[in-house]
Amino acid sequence: MNKVRVATLWLDGCSGCHMSLLDMDERLIALTEKIEIVYSPLVDTKEFPQGVDLTVIEGGISSEEDLEKIRTVRANTKVLLALGDCAITGNVPAMRNTFPVSEIFKRVYEENSDFNQEVKPVLVVPALLPKSRPVHEFVAVDAYLPGCPPPADAIFFALSELSEGRVPELGSLSRFGR
Repeated sequence: MNKVRVATLWLDGCSGCHMSLLDMDERLIALTEKIEIVYSPLVDTKEFPQGVDLTVIEGGISSEEDLEKIRTVRANTKVLLALGDCAITGNVPAMRNTFPVSEIFKRVYEENSDFNQEVKPVLVVPALLPKSRPVHEFVAVDAYLPGCPPPADAIFFALSELSEGRVPELGSLSRFGR
């Protein structure tokens, strides 16, 4: 039996959804009978692979880097699951949307910094988009699991169903802002 190739990725978010995924504990071991994790921040793979059956996305799209990643993911994924409120609505990362990017940089890197003050950092900070947006505004999403973060039981059910080729209605398993 071929295992379902699964990837997970977090974009602009807190990684709480991945922590909730890890809260599945021993059920993760049971899932490995059906799935193979081929890409994740929890493993050491550097480039997103081709031919992924299911990708679980956490976080909103806030930077050019996020946008490039989600387009690569969608081009190489059969089923895309938006996991958590940030991926579905923008949630906390989208709180910056009422401010211009230049004001955000000034506040964070100049006004609130004691060392190396510079309005626009040039190293390790990806170029921000004007607004942080949910995943579905850039690529097609096949399933949505709300929550901040969604509970481990809901994530387990979603992964179990999706790995069997079923796309269940997941909205009743968790709620926004949980």
